[in-house]
Amino acid sequence: MKKKALIAFSFIVGSTITFGQEVISSQGDSYSNGTGSIDFTIGEVVINTVSNGTNYLTQGFHQTTWNFVKLEEFDANFVVSIFPNPTQDVLTIQATAFEDVKFVLTDATGRIVMEDILTGELTPLDVASFEAGNYNLSLEKGSSILKTIRLIKTQ
Repeated sequence: MKKKALIAFSFIVGSTITFGQEVISSQGDSYSNGTGSIDFTIGEVVINTVSNGTNYLTQGFHQTTWNFVKLEEFDANFVVSIFPNPTQDVLTIQATAFEDVKFVLTDATGRIVMEDILTGELTPLDVASFEAGNYNLSLEKGSSILKTIRLIKTQ
C-alpha cells in the first residue's frame, strides 16, 4: 500500500514540475497605459517584472513563448485600392499618388515573388502563374513602407 501511495505521490509531483511553467486558463486580460502594463490570468497567483532600464525579468507562468512582430508605421495620407481580392489572374493596384512608389509582392515565407515600380494610377499585375495562397503586397517609397496589404490568390 505504501508503495502505491509513493508512486502516486511521485506521479503528481512529477506532472506538477513538468507543467509548472505554463498555465491554461479560461479567463484573463491585459491592460496598459503610458506608465506600465498588467497581464493576468484567473488562477495565477503571482507575476512580477523587474527592470534595470535595459533588461527586463518577468516572473510568471503565461509567457512560455514570445512572438516579436515588426510594426510598420504607414502613411495615413497614402490611399490605395487593390482589386479583386481574392484574385485568380490579374490584380489591379489603384493609387493616386503613384510617383516613385515601388511594390513588392512576397509569399507566405517572405520570399519576393514580384517587385516593380507603379506605372500609373492603375497598375495591373499578372499573378495567374502564382500558386494559390496568401501573399503580402507592400508599397514603398524610398526606405518607407507606405502600406502593406494581404492578398489571397485562388486557383
